[in-house]
Formats: sequence, C-alpha cells, structure tokens
Amino acid sequence: MPWKDIQTIRAQAPLVHNITNYVVMNFTANTLLAIGAAPVMAHALEEVEEMVGLSRALVLNIGTLSGPWVEAMCRAGRAARQRQIPVVLDPVGSGATRFRTETALRLIESVRPTIIRGNASEIRSLLCERSGTRGVDSVHTPAEVQEEALALSRAAECVVSVSGAADLIVSNDRMVRIFNGHPLMSRVTGMGCAASALTGAFAAVHDDPFAAAAHAMTTMGIAGEMAAEQSLGPGSFAVGFIDALARLGESVVLQRKRTEGLL
Repeated sequence: MPWKDIQTIRAQAPLVHNITNYVVMNFTANTLLAIGAAPVMAHALEEVEEMVGLSRALVLNIGTLSGPWVEAMCRAGRAARQRQIPVVLDPVGSGATRFRTETALRLIESVRPTIIRGNASEIRSLLCERSGTRGVDSVHTPAEVQEEALALSRAAECVVSVSGAADLIVSNDRMVRIFNGHPLMSRVTGMGCAASALTGAFAAVHDDPFAAAAHAMTTMGIAGEMAAEQSLGPGSFAVGFIDALARLGESVVLQRKRTEGLL
C-alpha cells in the first residue's frame, strides 16, 4: 500500500540523488522534502560517483542536456548499479531531437535503469524512430502506447511508468492503471520531473520496483487532487501540491486511491 511506503520514507528520510534539469531543481527538491525524503542535486563529474555511494536512489533526468551532464549521468548510473542502488530514468523530451533520444537510449544501454518514467510520447520514442512530441509534452496517451511500454519493459528488463490522465505501470506481464490526478497538473512545469523524483524515493524504501512506481504515481495523483480542491490556478496549485504531500495521512490515501490491476 502507498501509505506504508510513505510512513517508511518519513521514518528513514532516504537520500535521493538527482541529476536533473535546472528548470525544476527547486520544485523537485521541495517535492522530496514534502514526502519526507532527503534530496541532493549533484552533477559535477568530480563527485557524482561518491555522492551515489551516500544515496539510497538515483534519479537521472535529461531535461536540460549538455555533454558533461550526460557523462555524469553515465558515471553515476553505473556506480549505482554496481552498488545495487535503484536508478530511475526520466527521458524528458525524448523523440523531440536526435540528441535527446540518443542520450536516453545510451543511458538505458549503459546504466540499465530500474525504472523508466516518462509521458507516453517519450516512452514511445524509445522504441519508435518517429514518435511525435511537442517539446516535452506528450501527443499520445498511456493507453495508446501500452504495447510499446510492455515491449520496452521486456527489452530493457525494467519497470516502465507512463504518466497521463490515467497512469500506466508495466513490468513484463504485470500491469496497473492509476486514475488519480487532476488536469491542473499539466499546467505546472516540473510535475513529471517531480513524479520521477517521488518514484526514486519510493524505490529507495521498497524492494519491488513495480510496486514502488505504482505507489509513487498514486501518491502523486492524490496530492494533485487535494491541491486542486483549494487552488485558484496553476500558481497556488504548485504550492498546494507541496503542502498536500506533507499533509497526506492514511485515511486520505485509502479513501482516494483509484487503481486497476494487481500489485
């Protein structure tokens, strides 16, 4: 259950190492703090491997790419896998440019991530040369890329988490759909990146990456619903989302959780 993982995160405050884009660093860090985890953002080549050794999970986000950052991600990812630390890859904007797509595929090959989390078009681009994206926004839905998500999961031997109006989590032949969330979530930059960071926090405390990914997205959606009920628009929604994560309790999670499939 998501609530058990939330309790564990709050009790253990796992350190989650993020090599992420500079558009969302502050929001991502606050998301992790709100759920009870400890964030660190470190991308310098001189320290990424050492930082991984201090962490319980690694999140690689390709939102703002540069050559040194790509190399840092590869080094950190390999160090994490050697230490059996879960790795979450967010292929932001994959399919929009060749550089992004090739970087995502390079990370999958060299790092072998535990979980890949992205929107439907990003996930599709990892298998299809012509995916169709609009910047970093998806032009597909999770339901439309179900077969691609399953194929990617088998090929990369990892969990695939596809975000959208109804999130889809797959791992080999396991599948769950999550119906929590709110349309305002698509109006705030960094919500997908926050979902990947939360996935890292849940993977840090749960031995089953499939369950960790599903619990993270359920928690994300519930917090989004709570924030939307009190917000006046995207600005107050972003603040409300952070507050909602911090205020989550067992009864709220149990009452609001809307999933389909077996964990």
